[in-house]
Amino acid sequence: MQTHARHDLIRRKAQAEGKVMATSLSQALGVAVQTIRRDLRQLCAAGLLERIHGGAVLPSGVRNIGYDDRRALNRDVKLRIARRTASLIPDNASLFLNIGTTTEAVAHALQDHQNLMVVTNNLNVANILAANPSCDVMVAGGSLRRSDGGLVGDLAALAIDRFKVDFAVIGTSAIDRSGDLLDFDPEEVRVSQQVIEAARATVLVADSTKFSRKAPVKIASLAQVDHFVTDRVPSEGLIGKCADWGTQLLHV
Repeated sequence: MQTHARHDLIRRKAQAEGKVMATSLSQALGVAVQTIRRDLRQLCAAGLLERIHGGAVLPSGVRNIGYDDRRALNRDVKLRIARRTASLIPDNASLFLNIGTTTEAVAHALQDHQNLMVVTNNLNVANILAANPSCDVMVAGGSLRRSDGGLVGDLAALAIDRFKVDFAVIGTSAIDRSGDLLDFDPEEVRVSQQVIEAARATVLVADSTKFSRKAPVKIASLAQVDHFVTDRVPSEGLIGKCADWGTQLLHV
């Protein structure tokens, strides 16, 4: 396989799964691990990937990756997270769903719930739940972010301040090893912080690739989260901190 063909396959695999590992790529492509490591160095030098121990992930930093690419990342894991999260939400409950592809998956998983009231600043979530006739949907006003259908800014924060919901189901762009939840847009972060304040319980939905990404704006800490639904927490130290904070880890 030519170098450019390997690079294209590696990038597509990273877009589909969130990260790639040198050993598994070597086995899948039938080339030496050293060849794959050289490929990864070249892709990272071009800004197309970001190195982690043993492999690489999609780049992050001060800008998020495209929404369609995010939707494709770890799709199966997001579906499992969404189903587990939906099992936490009883009928006759009120909840908030914020911007994100995992919260959209949660909206799909709530289609059979009865007598829900959902507040959201995510037009995609509103459209998904419009198909559930037993769900009242309240859309928080704000400035439309066309890239992902999110509503952000002062109007969105003011609208949320009028509610006190049973559950806030939130996503995040990155989680650092100290347990801080991070995102890219300060306007979106203000809304997410308002949501946490307006909820009786907070549920974080995030897959394990978020631990290998970076973002510049802090939303909150895992210490402020009641339930964290994920596929894996890669740090034993952070697992211990969650136990100390009373943050329940729910693995899928």
